[in-house]
Amino acid sequence: MKIGFIGLGNVGGKLAGSLLRNKFNLTVRDLDKNLTKKFEALGAKIANSAKELAEEVDLIITCLPSPEICAEVMEGQNGILEGLSENKIWLEMSTTDESEVKRIGKKVIEKKAIPLDGPVSGGCHRAASGNIAIFVGGDRDAFENILPALTVMGRKILHTGELGTASVLKVITNYLASTHLVALGEAWTVAKKSNLDLTKAYKGIAVSSGNSFVHETESQVILNGSYNINFTMDLVLKDTGLFDELAKKLNAPLEISPKIVEIFKDGQKKYGSRAWSSMIVKRMEDLNEIDFRAEGFPEELTDNEPEEKGYEI
Repeated sequence: MKIGFIGLGNVGGKLAGSLLRNKFNLTVRDLDKNLTKKFEALGAKIANSAKELAEEVDLIITCLPSPEICAEVMEGQNGILEGLSENKIWLEMSTTDESEVKRIGKKVIEKKAIPLDGPVSGGCHRAASGNIAIFVGGDRDAFENILPALTVMGRKILHTGELGTASVLKVITNYLASTHLVALGEAWTVAKKSNLDLTKAYKGIAVSSGNSFVHETESQVILNGSYNINFTMDLVLKDTGLFDELAKKLNAPLEISPKIVEIFKDGQKKYGSRAWSSMIVKRMEDLNEIDFRAEGFPEELTDNEPEEKGYEI
């Protein structure tokens, strides 16, 4: 199977790297020529346009920062849609809007190609080692056809149902992660002002009913002071906004979600759109004139689990 990958950013570059590391025939495209040169040096082919990439491969993967950018790559001049033909598969691995992936999916089907949505979850450090989780929505046969590629990009692979279901599940999980992160800011505030040993507090939370994946990972870079989670404030606002808008479309009044969006908008205003998302807890540090520093925590997360072939759950 020939694979094309468009979008070599924080997550996409790591996913594409796993494909290349596992000897897949890979063609890449990104507007950043430094990124494409790096992949070319490792053995990947470079496409001059999205259309050219789609013409040359069997599976086209997009992993882009926003639904708007994906729409441009798909529908623009020399875009993917112009290069699609019968039985090719488009896998949208960006975090996107369910209605948008379905809208573009209809155009893919008109080309007699097959659309799938396949967002990932678990953090950039796990994407680098092929241990991230992948949700996939769409045609079951197409899912099984690309499973060999999915199982080198990710560890636990879930077929969620029809096209769009993976994107819904993804924005739900991102909303939960963002909520946990905001709650951690308040938890660390109370721990600090209670004069707890923050290293022991970290360990205690990790073995308690209050534990979360966000605590186990992001608390480490918060306590270090780098906040470097390889995910930025603007991306969290995109994700929480998608969740909040989905709830509105479903006529589902929510209480916490609008507040989370408000908090991250304030964080972006204070620290900038490209600030690490973990810096949202700095609102509490600044408000309370404290910091959450502790010795022995890493500046950046690495995945210490060995790379293993993934499997469907």
